[in-house]
Amino acid sequence: MRGQQRQQWEWRQWREEERLAAATATALALRVWRRFCPANPGRMMGAILTFTLSWPRKLNSLTFEMISQIYTAMRAYENDAKVNLVIVKGKGKAFCAGGDVMRVVLVIQAGHWTFAASFYRRQLMLDYLLATYKKPLVFFINGIVMGGGAGLSMNGMFRIVTENTVFSMPEVAIGHFPDVGASYFLSRLPGYYGEYLGLTGARINGFEMLACGLGTHLVLSKDLHQLEKALCELVSSDAFTISKLIDKFIYRGHTIQDSFHERLELINKCFCRETVEEILLSLEEMASGADKWILEAINSLKSASPTSLKIGLRSIREGRKQTLDLCLAREYITSIHVLRRDVGPDFFEGARAVLFEKDKKPKWKPAQLCQVSEEMVDQHFAELETEIEDEGFKCLQLPARSSPRIEAKARL
Repeated sequence: MRGQQRQQWEWRQWREEERLAAATATALALRVWRRFCPANPGRMMGAILTFTLSWPRKLNSLTFEMISQIYTAMRAYENDAKVNLVIVKGKGKAFCAGGDVMRVVLVIQAGHWTFAASFYRRQLMLDYLLATYKKPLVFFINGIVMGGGAGLSMNGMFRIVTENTVFSMPEVAIGHFPDVGASYFLSRLPGYYGEYLGLTGARINGFEMLACGLGTHLVLSKDLHQLEKALCELVSSDAFTISKLIDKFIYRGHTIQDSFHERLELINKCFCRETVEEILLSLEEMASGADKWILEAINSLKSASPTSLKIGLRSIREGRKQTLDLCLAREYITSIHVLRRDVGPDFFEGARAVLFEKDKKPKWKPAQLCQVSEEMVDQHFAELETEIEDEGFKCLQLPARSSPRIEAKARL
């Protein structure tokens, strides 16, 4: 109770501070984001550049300045002949738990939604840069990786997971939808596993990530330091050479490949359905004497925002037919509709119930799946009105990237 009271006090305190804060979005940005900006411009060791996300108290959540500084540095190092490869890792028990949603909500509540849009635009620009980077990228995903953290890493070349890794895309639980490129990387998982992860927010471990392809290598956490040291001694930027080196450190014990494929068969049977209602019904038909994950999936679907579920399903389905840049552009448009409350307030209600007051009892509008019309879903994907530009808003413009996207295959 004491923790909840303190959180509510912080919420009121921030609301009052932001009400009295500077009159422009720029001044607000300096006030809010610089107060929480553990940005790391990168550390060189030999020919290896290492970025460490360093806000462990907040599970390395991404702030505007963190994203901006990493983006600027990565752009500068991309054509630096002295850099062979880049390592990205997190400090503490998380790789990255996502974007700093609480600060985003506070900024919008203070009347500066366009700054929140700027934050999101820059985040997607960084995700796209890393996904198409000319130099090999090695992500050490040791611990929690959710939301924006997945956006940073899941389209990268080498995604090293450990026995401590926990992956989740929990956006529908707070009235949002799987974004930051999720409609691209989730839709390319085996069968309909991406729909399962995106709609239920299910947590999976490093072994499961390796089995489904979200991870490329599994290395025990105790061996990460030696792997990093070996990479720093490497003089080559050849992806095949780097992969062979990482292979020397991979865990070769028992994996869950067989059990994963058994679960995938059931997942495909349910999540191949055309609508969220049909997916839920299919799961409920198997609920009697079912495995724990099926009951958890049912509970997650019933407690999530009905609007978010329908947006998320369509987004993943459309992503299966689109390139990464088109997925990011579409997700940006949908997110702007969410931030502006163009159709409904679920994102802010979800943030209230889960992040601020923490009563875990969001009051979704609409409250039932059957009340979310096709027209309401369509509105979230509609092109943005031109007059938004008069409010200081900028569209997402991804630069042409000529470098081929090379992806390492999962090592089971």
